[in-house]
Amino acid sequence: MGHLLVIESWVGSMSGLLPGAIREEGHEFTFLTRDLHHYLRSAPAGEGPHPLLTARDVITGDTNDTGALLDRIEGLHAVLGFDGVVSSCDYYLPAVARTARRLGLPGPAPEAVEAACRKDLTRRALAQAGVAGPRFALCEGVGEAAAAARGIGYPLVVKPVDLCAGMLVRAVRDERELELACQDLAGFPVNARGQDRAPVILLEELLVGPEVSVETVSFGGATHVVGVTDKSIGGAPAFIETGHMFPAGIEAALASEAAETALRAVRALGLDQVVCHTEIKLTPDGPRLVEVNPSPAGNRITELVRHVTGVDLATACVDVALGREPDLAPRATGVRSAAIAFLLPDTTGTLAAIEGAEAVRARPEVLELTLAGPGRTVRAATSNNEYLGHVMTADTEGGGARAAAERLLAGLRPCYEPSAAVPA
Repeated sequence: MGHLLVIESWVGSMSGLLPGAIREEGHEFTFLTRDLHHYLRSAPAGEGPHPLLTARDVITGDTNDTGALLDRIEGLHAVLGFDGVVSSCDYYLPAVARTARRLGLPGPAPEAVEAACRKDLTRRALAQAGVAGPRFALCEGVGEAAAAARGIGYPLVVKPVDLCAGMLVRAVRDERELELACQDLAGFPVNARGQDRAPVILLEELLVGPEVSVETVSFGGATHVVGVTDKSIGGAPAFIETGHMFPAGIEAALASEAAETALRAVRALGLDQVVCHTEIKLTPDGPRLVEVNPSPAGNRITELVRHVTGVDLATACVDVALGREPDLAPRATGVRSAAIAFLLPDTTGTLAAIEGAEAVRARPEVLELTLAGPGRTVRAATSNNEYLGHVMTADTEGGGARAAAERLLAGLRPCYEPSAAVPA
């Protein structure tokens, strides 16, 4: 039995899947957080405490000051004895890697994780290694960005280098839209976890084509491709993930090209002892790297993979953190494809109800139906943070899970309180 230190977490699906995987494998964990109430507030109604708060020990401390954090953890390690360290929150993955190095525990190189977690460092490393990506420029301020944009050409994409879930990522068509996007970035100097942001603006060529992600596990110097997921993107000019299907409904040759691009990117960054989720655009000129995330995929992609292949990427994350070889052998599950479709609000207001849920829930192809409850304040979606819920489906015959999920999602109708609903 191993004892893992969990440093912070998202409060979405991985916040339950990771503790569940730890316990199912017979391990235990200590949870370290700077803001306990962040997790208390997100506990599912009527389902007991948040899964992270069922840890053997729950400890509060400043997780944003890496130097002080490492000293604190070293003292805790002397008393509690950790065998591995993990997090599902991208903002703390560099701290996890540095903790593993300080304590002599299994883990990826901190420099590799930091390069993967910062989009500007990723772009530079992959360009140097010859991994195909968009033309890009790194800028400080609107003036520098405007000059760089003329070199790349409109339309292009404006990105923060250190935010997640598509936050403040925008397609812009001209200099005025570029200026507004840069102003939005400047007005968000601290991320949701209270960490100062880097004031760097990343401009990228707007890539055209289907988007996929490649799910990989690296262990002992080798990287194994678990599979390729396809993605639906909407919400222009934002880039909101509206759904996923595993395996991707693309030709085998395209999936192989995407997988090879992801392997080259993981190697170029020097990532090992890590589960990765690498996003790629399949352009007419070939696969182009979007980003590398050195953690299991969010948005319940790990569950899509598990339903189809039997491979549990949350468990693989636990295994590599403990220095154990993960079990990545696919098993027959009876499911040929699995998909998820997300319900998005298109107004700002207060949710009154979501009609049609019972009819959807009764369908045999539904694996999960999770919906927000009445009284929730919502706004028109601009990132992956505003979902009202999702429907997950399985197809036991072929690649029809996506069509089923989208059809059932269309039967869900959010209703808002009339006095609060305002058109977006």
